[in-house]
Amino acid sequence: MDRIKTVIAEDDFRIADMHEKFLNMFEEIEVVGKALNGEQTLQVLEKENPDFLLLDVYMPDMLGSDLLPAIREKYPKVSIIMITAATDKEFLEKALNYGVENYLIKPVNKERFDDVIQEYIKKRTLLSSTQEINQNYVDLLFRHGKAEREGKSPGLPKGIDEITLGKVKAVFQARKDGLSAEEVGKEIGASRITARRYLEYLSSKQEVKAEVVYGIVGRPERKYYPVL
Repeated sequence: MDRIKTVIAEDDFRIADMHEKFLNMFEEIEVVGKALNGEQTLQVLEKENPDFLLLDVYMPDMLGSDLLPAIREKYPKVSIIMITAATDKEFLEKALNYGVENYLIKPVNKERFDDVIQEYIKKRTLLSSTQEINQNYVDLLFRHGKAEREGKSPGLPKGIDEITLGKVKAVFQARKDGLSAEEVGKEIGASRITARRYLEYLSSKQEVKAEVVYGIVGRPERKYYPVL
């Protein structure tokens, strides 16, 4: 999966910079633009055509919520998370009507921010997978966030989620030869570092085995094999 092109629309540049710093901690995300008002937001969307928009409500020239109809008309596939001090129920209802992914009320602590972004990334990763759509896939897509918040996925360590883990396991169901972390990463649309984390977890559970092999020039490489 390519990195998620992200735009931040926030009228306070200090907060925008903070959000950019938070988002840059996710290797799956690339911040491609920032906007300080509604007009700039539309300009940046036109220029960058991003995948994801972090949108404030209160901006100097217009309400972020009033941008939603125009955004949805021109950029129907962009994912939107609203982050705002607005507590008026009308804003929330409008956000839901226009398919906003989530709604964060300021002040937002970093842990909550990270949880929401991680949940969005997991959902996007699942949608980008090539697996056949069946009821289990649909249930996972619609219920994953809820199950995670309610603690229904016990036993997995921090940094390991069931969606990505399932994709890694599926790679070894389809291929029985040894694979490097880089090769697995390409298969699941993730970085080598992410793939390595999941492979080492599976190795610790003895679901794959790791071996060091040497290439033509003698450079050692760690490869992972399914446990038959």
